[in-house]
Amino acid sequence: MDTIFTEVCALVTAAFVLTLVPGFRRSERSLLSMRDRGTALLVFLILGLVEEVTSSEVGWLNERIVAVCAAGLVAGPFVGVAVSVFVTWLAVRFDGLPFEWIGISMLCGGLVGGCLFRWRPQLAQRPLTGFCLTLAVSLLRNCLVFIHAPTTRGMSPTFEQVWIAPVLQGLGAALILAIVEQVRDHDEQTRVAAAAEVRALQARMNPHFLGNALNAIAALAVVAPGEVPSAAGRLRQFLRASFDQHERALIPLEEELALVSAYLHIESLRLGNRLKVKRVIDPHLSKVLVPPFALQPLVENAVLHGLHSCARAGRLGLRVHAAGSWLEMSVSDDGQGVPPEDVEQTFFAEGPDVHALALLRRRLQGLYGRSFQLVACSQVGQGTTVTLRVPLRKCFGGLSESPRTIPPGFRGLALQ
Repeated sequence: MDTIFTEVCALVTAAFVLTLVPGFRRSERSLLSMRDRGTALLVFLILGLVEEVTSSEVGWLNERIVAVCAAGLVAGPFVGVAVSVFVTWLAVRFDGLPFEWIGISMLCGGLVGGCLFRWRPQLAQRPLTGFCLTLAVSLLRNCLVFIHAPTTRGMSPTFEQVWIAPVLQGLGAALILAIVEQVRDHDEQTRVAAAAEVRALQARMNPHFLGNALNAIAALAVVAPGEVPSAAGRLRQFLRASFDQHERALIPLEEELALVSAYLHIESLRLGNRLKVKRVIDPHLSKVLVPPFALQPLVENAVLHGLHSCARAGRLGLRVHAAGSWLEMSVSDDGQGVPPEDVEQTFFAEGPDVHALALLRRRLQGLYGRSFQLVACSQVGQGTTVTLRVPLRKCFGGLSESPRTIPPGFRGLALQ
C-alpha cells in the first residue's frame, strides 16, 4: 500500500508540474510551443525513472506505461515516441525484459496517444481516453511478456499483475488528464468572465464614443462635406471591430493597428490640430498575434486622460517593436500626468467604475497567466507612458509561442 501511495504521489506531482505550463492550461493544444513539449518530455522521462528508483520489480502501478500513454495524449506523437524509447531502454537495460515485446507495446502506446492528440484532440484530453488506452497497452504488454518469457525476473503471471495492475495503471493516466482538465476548465471560466467584463465595458463606451463621433461628423458636414464618407467609414470600421473582435482570442497586429487608426481618425475630427500622433512601428510585425483591444485601450487612455486634460496641443506617441522574444507596445502622452504614487489607484483600481486598463490587465492574466507586463509610468507635468509586453507569437498557418520567462529588465514589474 505504501508503494502505491508513493506512485500516486508521483503521478499527481507530474500533473501539477504540467499545469504550471501555460500551454497545457488551454484546450487549444495547437498552441503548444516547442518549450511546452520539451517540458512535457522532461516530466514524463522523470516519471519513467520513478519506476526504476522506487521498485526493482514491476509493481501494480507501473509509471512507465502511464508515462508513455499520457505523454502521447498530452503532448503529441514526438513526445510519446521519445518517452516510449526511453522507458523501453530502462526496462531492457535494468530489468532484463525482452526488447521486442516491451518495445512493441510501449511504441503502440506513444503512437496511438500521439495520433489521438493530433487528429482527435478533444478525445485525447478526456480522462476516460487515458484510462482505456493505458489499460489496453498494459494488457498487451503483459500478455506479450508472459507468452515470450514467463519466467523473467519479476514477471510471474499472477492474477493481480495480469488484470488488476492494468486497471490501476489506467486510473493513473486518467488521474493526470483529470487534473490537467480541471485546471484548464478553471482557467477557461476565468477567461470567459474577463471577456464578458470587457464586452460590458465596450457596451458602456460605445454609446458615449458614438455620440461624440456623430457630433463631429455633423460638424464636418458643414465645414468639409467631402470628408464625411471617409469619417463614416472609419466609424463603421471601429464599431464593427468592437462587436466582432472579442469573439477571437488572438488577432493579427495589423487588425489592431487598423482599429487604432480608425479611433484616432475619429478623435482627430473633434480635436483638430490639438492631436498630434507620432508612430514608430516595426513593419515586420504586422502578422504577429495579439489579443483584440490590447493596444486601443492604451491609446484611448492617452487621449482621454492625457490630451483632453490640457488646453494646449498634445502629442501622442505610439511605439511597437520586438524586444527579444517579446512584443512591446507603448503609448505615451505629454498631458498633465499623475503623481507616481497615484498610478495604481488611477489606472488599475477595482470598483464599480473600473478603468479600461484594469480590465485589460485582468483579461491578459486569463490569457497569459504571469507571462505579460503592463506598466504605467507617470509624472506630474511630464505626461504618462503605458507599456505592454506580451509573448511574441507569429502566424505561419499556425501559432508558435515564445518562451514565457519574464524578461530581466521587467522582473518585478509584472502586475499580479
